[in-house]
Amino acid sequence: MLRSIHNFSFQILPATASYQKLNTSRGFTIRFLPKSCKKWILPLKSSPSVAAYAEDVASRIGNQGEWSEFDFVEETTSFDFDGSVGLSDLKKLESPTVEVKELEELPEQWRRTKLAWLCKELPAHRSGTFIRILNAQRKWIRQDDCTYIAVHCMRIRENESAFRVYKWMMKQHWYRFDFALATKLADFVGKERKHLKCREIFDTIVDQGKIPCESTYHILIVAYLSSSGSDCLDKACEVYNQMIHLGGYKPRLSLHNALFRALVSGTGESSKRHLRQAEFIFHNLETSGLKVHKDIYGGLIWLHSYQDVIDKERIMSLRAGLRSMGAKESIEVLVSVLRASSKDGDVSEAERTWKSILSSGNKPPSQAVLYMMEVYSRIGEPVKSLEIFRSMQEQGLSNLVWYCKIIEILCKGQKTVLAESVMNELVNSGMKPLMRSFMDMMDMYAKLQMHDKIESTFFQCPWLKALPIKLSTTLIGVNAKSCNTILAGYLNCGNNAKAKKIYEFMCQKKYEIESPVMEKLENLLNVRDNNEAMEPVNPKLSKDQREILIGLLLGGVSFQEDEEKKSYAIDFMFRDDSKIHSSLKKHIYNQFHEWIAFRMLVDDNNSIPSHFSTIFHSHYKFYAEQFWPMQVPAIPKLIHRWLTPRSLAYWYMYGGYRTSSGDILLRLRFPEDDVARMTKLLKAKSINCLVKRKGSVFWLGFLGTHAAEFWKVVEPFVIADLKESLAAQPEGISEIKHTNFSTSNSDKDTEILAL
Repeated sequence: MLRSIHNFSFQILPATASYQKLNTSRGFTIRFLPKSCKKWILPLKSSPSVAAYAEDVASRIGNQGEWSEFDFVEETTSFDFDGSVGLSDLKKLESPTVEVKELEELPEQWRRTKLAWLCKELPAHRSGTFIRILNAQRKWIRQDDCTYIAVHCMRIRENESAFRVYKWMMKQHWYRFDFALATKLADFVGKERKHLKCREIFDTIVDQGKIPCESTYHILIVAYLSSSGSDCLDKACEVYNQMIHLGGYKPRLSLHNALFRALVSGTGESSKRHLRQAEFIFHNLETSGLKVHKDIYGGLIWLHSYQDVIDKERIMSLRAGLRSMGAKESIEVLVSVLRASSKDGDVSEAERTWKSILSSGNKPPSQAVLYMMEVYSRIGEPVKSLEIFRSMQEQGLSNLVWYCKIIEILCKGQKTVLAESVMNELVNSGMKPLMRSFMDMMDMYAKLQMHDKIESTFFQCPWLKALPIKLSTTLIGVNAKSCNTILAGYLNCGNNAKAKKIYEFMCQKKYEIESPVMEKLENLLNVRDNNEAMEPVNPKLSKDQREILIGLLLGGVSFQEDEEKKSYAIDFMFRDDSKIHSSLKKHIYNQFHEWIAFRMLVDDNNSIPSHFSTIFHSHYKFYAEQFWPMQVPAIPKLIHRWLTPRSLAYWYMYGGYRTSSGDILLRLRFPEDDVARMTKLLKAKSINCLVKRKGSVFWLGFLGTHAAEFWKVVEPFVIADLKESLAAQPEGISEIKHTNFSTSNSDKDTEILAL
């Protein structure tokens, strides 16, 4: 049957072709040519076209433009890019063709038979067996034969098999580079969003001194944009720049717009580094004579508003360009202008923009209110900031973020009576005050030498019900800044006993002491003559720290080993694009502060990097030997003794997530036998799960009521900021039986099922 198919040559064409054709189930059309044609002609374009892929990418990139309440310390909104941006130009891309002989042209009957058998057999096998079959053919198989098999696999859409054949062929001594085949394969795997394989072939083409086709550049960029990898956007920009500078191509409008949209789809702080690339895309659009959409202008203004140094002239020119199109400035653009004016201290421009926002007839965005309060604060008029806040209250608008911001502004302006009034109003409103507000109040009192009010405000904080001199490591919100503030207060009011206890606590936690406070402390306690007081306490892992560490190791935290292999360090790595990891890394830093290898700045609690490690210590050797024996990850055989609800909670927070349907997934990067043993252990503790393997990673899935069971176990140990984001669906929680965490065994086999 396979041989009879190859008696025809074919060409993959758009389904709108006007000649005789055969429609296939995959949406392609195969045109059969006469047998007299001696070659297969396979152009490197197919339906759906590359433009359709770009349009699909643009539709997949999240539209996160709704303005909502946000944290004034770290904004989380993205630019609202219009989904109607033109992505429909269909310029045909030229590309080389792959020529392959027909089976009947081969003189040897045995070769035709073997090739037909390989074409049928190879796609049915996985990598190991696949390579063994090819290795068995080394005595006779050559490049033309492998090219035939690869083209056949691509024709039947077995692109993974075609890639394996191509990779195997490259390692043979008779291999010669084939530009047409490499281009065709790169395009096909790229259209399946396999950007790593596409980039590998792309780099091979460049290494051979060739310039990839425009279609290859285009498809690779689209493949990067459709991926969720942390560095894929940077890679897409890199290929885009190469496409213009190295290839000399002029990308289509669809590609410009899709890449620009990806650049502004993140948060402001994370996207501001893309300004130069966005300006380059804008320049290419203008020089190519392509239509510039209004949201390109708006996106550039949005990016400029987040820069540390505001370029007012550039923003004005972009606004002029937007008006020249006859387009009205949207709310997002006005908020961006207001943000830039706030940073630059331009009150007149801010007031004009504020009037434009109010005249739109819509509810003022939350950010706009904050920026107006901020711009008056910058020129030293906090009372006007309060007037903006009160005017919003008169309209029935108010939220916690506005309260915290106005308290911060009044405290900086040392408006004691007004700050206390707003603070009392916030406490009585039923909203939960933030630690930041209490810190601002204490800073103001410290500058005004009102030491009695520092202590009273400190103990009014709802998170600090226990005295700080108890040296509890579990207090939420205790950090270097708060400790320095209360220490300065005790020293100034002469309370030496409490000051000494706070100082000892800071030494134990390795908190840096501010220079003015240290001078007073040295004079009072004679620290220079007593070096013992300066030495931090030799740390030991507490029970809570041990349980947290077990959960993090299950979630994927790794070790570092010193050169002498006598001690280890824990290597913490958090994702920059995860809000959960952003909160978790601050919590982990506070939990393991005395073990961390770097000191955080006193006045910068948000400077914790996403990748940090502990000091090297012999305490970690035991855990390294259990979880990383012989440099290979493994689950300890005694895990049933160490797995606690707290460990499960931190495993979930670090290496798991909640799906949109409320189910819970946990990641395990361990051997299959260890994963099976872990699922048996969870079943023994009355927590049922299913398992799915994806590459080298296993996912434990807690579905439906099982997710509710799991959540009831871990909820008490999930940090407060993440409970809403990680909570399972509430259905069925009331019917959950008590989960037994005592040691027990289960004889039931663990099923490895697809979720």
